[in-house]
Amino acid sequence: MRTYRLRTTALAAATAGLALALTACGGSDSAGGPTANPAATKSADKQVSTGTVTPSGEGASAAPSAGKVTGTGTATPAKAGSGGMNKGDTTGDSYAYTHPCSARDLTVKVTSPTGAPATVRVITVTNNGSTSCGLDYFPTVGFSAKGGTLGLQATAPGGLGGAPAYPVHPGATAYAAVDLNPSGGNGPVADEVNVLADKEHMPNADGVSLQLAKPGSVANPKVGLYRTNTRDALSAF
Repeated sequence: MRTYRLRTTALAAATAGLALALTACGGSDSAGGPTANPAATKSADKQVSTGTVTPSGEGASAAPSAGKVTGTGTATPAKAGSGGMNKGDTTGDSYAYTHPCSARDLTVKVTSPTGAPATVRVITVTNNGSTSCGLDYFPTVGFSAKGGTLGLQATAPGGLGGAPAYPVHPGATAYAAVDLNPSGGNGPVADEVNVLADKEHMPNADGVSLQLAKPGSVANPKVGLYRTNTRDALSAF
């Protein structure tokens, strides 16, 4: 597999290999806290975009040991050309390229962008840590219904993978769009989306399961590359 490296606004996400899931429309669907297990943690679908979540309550998805988590889904995105070149700088791009993100420092959410097709959602991954970290080119996304996996995984762009490729600065958010049913075909109905922010550098146990308020059919789903904002994410399939 060939390895590529992209800079902040041109960077994105990498290979899939986990059965995970998603669907809904209108507003922010769900938020997942750090180090969440998709099999053991679920967050109720809620109109939430920012705030503090607890691992066992409504709107949270975190492992019992994670404790209270503070995160925001509207953090300022990483900016192109802002990577620090000094060896002592832990907040720039250079540091992120050699330090994969840890799930315990991330908040994962699923939103329904205004004006987007009804089958499209945007996954946001926010870095709550104090140093920059790197993600793969794209998240791994699968789908479930009534707690059981549907065995479907969103297809990602090919030929990408390797070292951390998408830098996320402290407080910044990475965005990746998912289309549940781009062709409008017939498929099983999903009520839950499962997301692993970086399959290249995280175990499956770090995935989050997020319930969706409006179930929908899933057929030939696709996931795009990580970008710095929703608009760019929607054009990065």
